[in-house]
Amino acid sequence: MDRLTGKPRLATVWLGGCSGCHMSFLDLDERLIDLAGRVEFCASPFTDYKDFPEADITLVEGAVANSEHLSHIRSVRERTRILVSFGDCAVTGNVTALRNLFSVEDVLDRAYRENSTVVIGIPCGNAILPQLLPRVRPVHEVVKVDHFLPGCPPSADTIHAFLMDLLDGRTPSTEGRRFG
Repeated sequence: MDRLTGKPRLATVWLGGCSGCHMSFLDLDERLIDLAGRVEFCASPFTDYKDFPEADITLVEGAVANSEHLSHIRSVRERTRILVSFGDCAVTGNVTALRNLFSVEDVLDRAYRENSTVVIGIPCGNAILPQLLPRVRPVHEVVKVDHFLPGCPPSADTIHAFLMDLLDGRTPSTEGRRFG
């Protein structure tokens, strides 16, 4: 709970994915204003936080694909009371995990050598880009997940109903809801 407002603190995180889940979240439209009346938004891809803050609920979009994601999701888990795997990339790896069919070297060769006439170097694992993990992993393979909200992306209606269930102290149900 936020000390000043007494509201639960809500955060969203974007790892390896397309941002479709966050776009669906924004499709809540005027319901975002109602949600803002019930929660304190403490972190999102739209905010500039250096260290992830304490949160009551965090929606995590995307799979764990590189060393930065790995470090970040561990920090998020330590500072979050309820962690929600948000969308199919976070739940299963989905499209992000398609690179698991190839080695990291093959992926980097394809991206930086085969499609370039001049190769200055592969900017992976240095100060520019974090090191790719050998295998893309869904969030629950790295940290404990409390709830799963599948969909590619989950619809705004599904996200809203899910959050209202959590905020009202009910166990969220995704039964009978459209997932994208």
